[in-house]
Amino acid sequence: MHILVTNDDGIDSPGIYALVQALRTVGKVSVVAPDRQQSAVGHALTVSSPLRATKIRRDGAFFGYAINGTPADCVKIGICSLLEEKADLLVSGINHGSNTSKNILYSGTVSAATEGMMMGLPSIAVSIDSLDYKTDCTVAAEYAAKLAAQYFALNVPADIVLNVNVPAIAKEHIKGFRVTKQGTSGWEDAYERRLDPMGREYFWLSGHYNSKDTDENTDEGAMKAGYVSVTPIQYQLTATDFMSRLDITP
Repeated sequence: MHILVTNDDGIDSPGIYALVQALRTVGKVSVVAPDRQQSAVGHALTVSSPLRATKIRRDGAFFGYAINGTPADCVKIGICSLLEEKADLLVSGINHGSNTSKNILYSGTVSAATEGMMMGLPSIAVSIDSLDYKTDCTVAAEYAAKLAAQYFALNVPADIVLNVNVPAIAKEHIKGFRVTKQGTSGWEDAYERRLDPMGREYFWLSGHYNSKDTDENTDEGAMKAGYVSVTPIQYQLTATDFMSRLDITP
């Protein structure tokens, strides 16, 4: 199996390193990832400036390509131009910070997987429920590898991405995989007013996360209960149930 790996935390993040090491037990791994932090960029594409691919070495060997673009850029350029042979599976992550509930819409990690799916490549997004870069991602990487190894036996439809969220707890406390639905939690936004050294006003996004999902059948609730949440998501946005009731006057 040939696995394309990307992320949104950047090619130098500990999450992508742990993921690559684990996936190498499953198959051949190619890495194409952003050259810097790209969290919350969603599905943005670079259309007005050139993209550059820089070869990166780690542990004394070629690790992958760093791209000065978004996660979706990385998937596109990887599939179209950089991979020497066709990939069988894309795995995006491991993201530092969960991508559950409404956060899915902002996530560069999930959007990279979605771009892979749109380009005909089976795709998985993986996140760990901790924003601390010192958090050990080894266990999350092991579960990602377990899922990757059995992916093609699951008969996942071509228009579906598996969105995986792993609790940041010890391995012995994880209860296993749980198939879940997207929750309803989300950020309550606020912007702090600040002054720069020149006395000019600027704003910094802050706020707090309103974690209200406790149902173990939701992505957030399953993580709280100690499960690795696996949510099948798709991006057909048409409100088909409402179409017949949308009576517009000529």
